[in-house]
Amino acid sequence: MELGRLLTAMVTPFTADLEVDYAAVERLAQHLIDTGSEGIVVCGTTGESPTLTTKEKLELFRVVKRVAEGKAAVVAGTGNYCTAESIELSREAEAIGVDAVMLVAPYYNKPSQEGLYQHFKAIAEKISVPVILYNVPTRTVTNIEPQTIIRLAQVPNIAAVKEASKNMEAVAEIRAGTPASFRIYSGDDGVTLPIMSVGGHGIISVAGHLAGRLIRDMVDRFAAGDTAGALELHLKLLPLFKGIFVTTNPVPVKYGLNRLGIPVGSVRPPLVEVNEKEAAVVDAALRGLGLL
Repeated sequence: MELGRLLTAMVTPFTADLEVDYAAVERLAQHLIDTGSEGIVVCGTTGESPTLTTKEKLELFRVVKRVAEGKAAVVAGTGNYCTAESIELSREAEAIGVDAVMLVAPYYNKPSQEGLYQHFKAIAEKISVPVILYNVPTRTVTNIEPQTIIRLAQVPNIAAVKEASKNMEAVAEIRAGTPASFRIYSGDDGVTLPIMSVGGHGIISVAGHLAGRLIRDMVDRFAAGDTAGALELHLKLLPLFKGIFVTTNPVPVKYGLNRLGIPVGSVRPPLVEVNEKEAAVVDAALRGLGLL
């Protein structure tokens, strides 16, 4: 299925006592749909997946799927450093009815390229929904090399990659070696246009929480051939793209959402809230776009 050009990796709203706030999840999912997101990634890094229980993840998949049904694709973050656990969660997510799953490169145990290939292939073969690979070496240490991604693209339901290495040469190599139907998504808002210029399809965004309409306009303009208009929007959005990574994601974007009157609560430990200086950076970026 076509997942769209703008997907947003949704934060997980919490109550004051840091329980998942499912009512706020419903409101946030609807906000993302209303502001241009064609897909919602649930329980990714931005959703603080390392601190969510399996029970919480499954309920998040159910709640977001219920809100998004017929309006936006739902992508479940189901990968971790354990192949067997990733298979189990992926199968449960598929049973709930998600439209695709996203599998991050296994972190901490540092598999070889062959290990990565076997890990992703094993999960994909146990499910029938599309799989998005997620390469984010700044968090996982391990980089999924272009040739491994090209090899994995031959697995029938491995349909896309979220590429957050910022390596444009690697993106071009992936594009050159994969079918046109294989989607390459930027995993970093600030390099969406460069990635699209070498064959990327769109963005799995963090900033989409705060400026979804502008980002959707940017990617749609680029896809339609209006590169000058897309660049103008990219440059306008750049302070926000930088500001929401002033400290560890999703700390700044959660602060930004709360500032815009979209309550999502705090972050779970070991993350902590923004300090005064970091808050000022996010505020300035929001003001610059007329959002505050």
